Amino acid sequence: MLTSKEISGAVGIREKDVLEHLEHIAKSFHKGGPGKRAFVVEPSECLECGFVFRKRERLRTPSKCPVCRSEGITETRFGIMEG
Repeated sequence: MLTSKEISGAVGIREKDVLEHLEHIAKSFHKGGPGKRAFVVEPSECLECGFVFRKRERLRTPSKCPVCRSEGITETRFGIMEG
């Protein structure tokens, strides 16, 4: 599992471009069937209150926690798992 910053550094493109590509990849993997690879998103979490951003549709890491307003948020991580 890698963050968008880690992917950006490894591939040599801007983080914004990585997020755009990841959105396309997520849609492509969503159409797969049984026994296929799956695009996995590990959601961000607030370091202050522990709130987990499970229902977030955008792939970008949130800037503030909706519960405590803290800006201490773990980065969203992405990966591909074999099914």
